[in-house]
Amino acid sequence: MDFLIEKVEDVRNSDIKKQIDKRIKEFNSLKKKDNKDWFSELCFCILTANTSAELGIRIQKELGYKGFTNYKTEADLAKRLKKAKYRFYNRRAHFIHLANKHKNIKDILKKIKNKNEKRQWLVENIKGMGYKEASHFLRNVGFLDYAILDKHVQRLMAEMKLITLPKTMNKKKYLEFEKVLDKLCDSLSLKQGELDLYLWYIKTGKVLK
Repeated sequence: MDFLIEKVEDVRNSDIKKQIDKRIKEFNSLKKKDNKDWFSELCFCILTANTSAELGIRIQKELGYKGFTNYKTEADLAKRLKKAKYRFYNRRAHFIHLANKHKNIKDILKKIKNKNEKRQWLVENIKGMGYKEASHFLRNVGFLDYAILDKHVQRLMAEMKLITLPKTMNKKKYLEFEKVLDKLCDSLSLKQGELDLYLWYIKTGKVLK
């Protein structure tokens, strides 16, 4: 863990920190936005599962809130995703279509005070969202206390001998790995959502969202 702490500190002492700070500022800004912005971000997180963040960002920009909500049928939404060259257009169109019943997502989550219950609600009520996607969404709308354990972060943790990569990720494993990162957060005085940006940069050389 000490070696990883050193690598994070190296990034914090570089110009990359400015990019990361800018991204965190954007997350905090989105926390103040309305249901439409939150729902658009929810759709982005649904789209990025098992694909790239770059692709999700591009689709989100092309379709926007109107594209995710103003359509006649689920098949019409699938056509939009296909036209935008999104690979899993039928399955993700189905997930987004089902999520439309929760377009007031900010109002819903605002009523849930406990942070773990917020994430659990997303996992149980938004089809296509597991703990990673739910954590990703919550971080992107300004709740920085969740670990986003995507394949890049897991691989980095495994390379640093912090975990053994699981054959399948379940709730128990997710929370177990999150506790490992809690120790790293404490050592670096960073929140989980902030640490993720540093770990992601170390592994990919990119700062996205």
